[in-house]
Amino acid sequence: MADSTSSSAPDGRDPEAGGSSGRPPRSIDPRALTGTGVHRLFDVTVREGSAERVVLTLPVNENVHQPYGILHGGVSALLAESAASFGAQLAAPRGKHVVCIELNASHLRAIRSGTLVATAVPVRTGRTVQVWAIHLTDEEGRPVCEARCTLAVVDPHRAPGADAAGPPPQAPSGA
Repeated sequence: MADSTSSSAPDGRDPEAGGSSGRPPRSIDPRALTGTGVHRLFDVTVREGSAERVVLTLPVNENVHQPYGILHGGVSALLAESAASFGAQLAAPRGKHVVCIELNASHLRAIRSGTLVATAVPVRTGRTVQVWAIHLTDEEGRPVCEARCTLAVVDPHRAPGADAAGPPPQAPSGA
């Protein structure tokens, strides 16, 4: 079996991927994330988006509380996976999709109100698998959750549910 890191750049990035591959970096069109589905429902906002770092925010209020009046852990997981998925899509080779295959989250602090901030950075962006670390904090920078997301890089026609779902959000043309 070949060493999976042998084709990667020194920083762990696949030379064929976006980001620091020598190509101009792609960026997220915020409308692709915030204008549809659950992201619109929870008022997710893109602060920053690239193949090297994604920052998303979500207002914490009664709409995202669990029965005890604190942020539901599933909402933290949703924001963590969303941040990692969008960064991973930007880091993936053009024409590929990414799908989360594992998410782990450790909830560190309860919050009742304010803003949840998710900052995702790549640990490894390979040809077939990416791993992202996601740090979730309150607006004062205090840790709320630490997460890790593993994503498979797949051909669009092989992605689970590819027939049922539309294409993932793409970077604006020319980006």
